[in-house]
Amino acid sequence: QVQLVESGGGLVQPGGSLRLSCAASGFAFNTWYMSWVRQAPGKGPEWVATIDTGGSSTRYAGSVKGRFIIFRDNAKNTLYLQMSSLKPEDTALYYCARSSYFGDITNREYWGQGTQVTVSS
Repeated sequence: QVQLVESGGGLVQPGGSLRLSCAASGFAFNTWYMSWVRQAPGKGPEWVATIDTGGSSTRYAGSVKGRFIIFRDNAKNTLYLQMSSLKPEDTALYYCARSSYFGDITNREYWGQGTQVTVSS
């Protein structure tokens, strides 16, 4: 019953911004850490960020720290990723994932379907 539906991806120029959303249902959203993970073609998944249950604590991969912000609205069962200063190397399929701890993206059964982000001029 767990459903995670990402949206907001698209084509953006280098230096641009984009906000991704993840609509969650089928579980108690506010009792789970949530993460963003991305995967470029031909590469393995890369953890991007994790947020704790209440949104008080966040952690980021070094490659995105200072540029991306993960946040959540528990009243709306929605997770977000605000991406700024985008680079071509940010191009990937972005997934939201239910997590048990910071950096936990191991259970692929609890990822969404992904939304494509392409950074290109």
